Amino acid sequence: MVRYGMAAAVGGDRTPFPTRQMAILALCRICEPIAFMSIFPYAYHMVKSFVPDGQSEAQISMYTGMVTSSFAFMECISGIFWGRLSDRIGRKKVLLGGLFGTGLSMLLFGFAQSLPMALIARALGGLLNGNIGVLQTTVAELVTVEKHQPRAYSIMPFVWCIGTIIGGSLGGLLARPAEVMPFFKGTVFETYPFLLPNLVCTGFVVFGLAIGILYLEETHEDRKYDQDRGCEAGQWLLRKLWKRDADAAFNDKDASLDEMRSMLDDNLNAQEYRSNDSSPTLCSTRTSISEPPEFSLEKGFQAVPPAPTIRQALTKQVCLNVVCYGILAFHTISLEQLLPILMAKPIPSENALSLPFRFDGGFGWSIQTTGAFLAAQGFLQMFAQIIVFPWVSRKLGSLRTFWITLSLYPVLYLLAPYLAVLPDNLRIPGLIVLLVGKVTFQSLSYPSLAIILTNSSPSKKVLGTLNGIAMSSASISRGFGPTVSGTMDSLGSSLNMSGLAWWTIAGVALLGWLPGFALQESSKRANFAAQEDEEALVDSDSDTASIITLTADEIVFSK
Repeated sequence: MVRYGMAAAVGGDRTPFPTRQMAILALCRICEPIAFMSIFPYAYHMVKSFVPDGQSEAQISMYTGMVTSSFAFMECISGIFWGRLSDRIGRKKVLLGGLFGTGLSMLLFGFAQSLPMALIARALGGLLNGNIGVLQTTVAELVTVEKHQPRAYSIMPFVWCIGTIIGGSLGGLLARPAEVMPFFKGTVFETYPFLLPNLVCTGFVVFGLAIGILYLEETHEDRKYDQDRGCEAGQWLLRKLWKRDADAAFNDKDASLDEMRSMLDDNLNAQEYRSNDSSPTLCSTRTSISEPPEFSLEKGFQAVPPAPTIRQALTKQVCLNVVCYGILAFHTISLEQLLPILMAKPIPSENALSLPFRFDGGFGWSIQTTGAFLAAQGFLQMFAQIIVFPWVSRKLGSLRTFWITLSLYPVLYLLAPYLAVLPDNLRIPGLIVLLVGKVTFQSLSYPSLAIILTNSSPSKKVLGTLNGIAMSSASISRGFGPTVSGTMDSLGSSLNMSGLAWWTIAGVALLGWLPGFALQESSKRANFAAQEDEEALVDSDSDTASIITLTADEIVFSK
């Protein structure tokens, strides 16, 4: 008689972190922020070149906002569709399709010579790219151990930070090359002055697309064992380059099965019971296998139930999470817009001050000083994302981490406009505190919400749809946020109350307390791991009868 502990529990502890596949996913991911952020340094100048002379600065700013917001609005429209499609055909195909849409959008934007063409190009990029939600789903399916979640969910935002720094630098350096580099005069880059940064960004997208086709593994539980010609080509290429067996070089998805097999070999007596000799589901090769049955103490092994409907998947906790995504995206994107405005406004006159509410002004900085100071936040956010968030999340849990940021955001917004009226020697330290709070709260709040949504999902089979819904909620908020906050800032300036826009988004952040503090911890993540680790153990020797006795703590195999 051999006693064997519950496989799912032990397997979850020993399952390795999917380092290789996360690295490949990061390479596919980084090209998108590079492409997305590269337009911001020159967007205003590009739009200004489209409109006829005589247009006011306010009109040009409005058109620039339309160009940048069109991506978010179209992403909102298509996010749910791409999420549901990934639940049907798999994550990899949708991710690669999103990369292709990004590259096509960048090419069209580089060749744009009118405002409608620029709007169409940006809108097309948002319409064809639903990768944010699908990426979250892919990470959730790659990471099968709950203790790995904080580390895993910090990687993609970290990659985004790196991409924004690279993209912003490329856009600023490569726009209008004929004006700064004589050898570009008389070329296509003089006719299309904003084509070069878009071509370079498209090159990054093509690189990410190639890496994804060759080495990215499918993670959808119903599709991950389908034949993948791209991965087969990638393994062939590795064998040709390194002259050795590369079958497992970029393959993490069978780790849990190999882990299960090694545990059985270690814990079971080979002469009494050999599970991997008879089990059709324990394998380390890429074969099509049936989905393991679910087990219950009362009914034994049963077939896995079908995926829940959308109505069943939209539980109370999921709906609260979606609302939290929308509110969080609204006030954080408004913060991104109001902070440069605060730095650019002239220093307030002492005669115009009527504290605590009536004052108008800022730091009076130049564009170059503002840009340099804001660039530093990218490095701060990388540190917060890769170091601070995993540590805090492990100590407090995702829900408590989110609650902390939820509580502190309104305080940050209420105090921000008063930095302009501080004494000269305190303004820079005060602004540094504001930037540190901004990047830290963002690095803690978004990954925490992603983990909470993953754990609240009733099934991985609808996780792509739920992430698509959440990202659509965030996208529509990012579309309206700058418009509302900009309007309130203009109204505040006319009333000599530059803090009005800040206090408005503080009110929105306070509104987020209602759904945020109603969120609860969920144990669904453990169920996801159990779905993947449970295997039906069947003895193929017809002359030997196996009696399986199950208790709450262990499985006893008697021969």
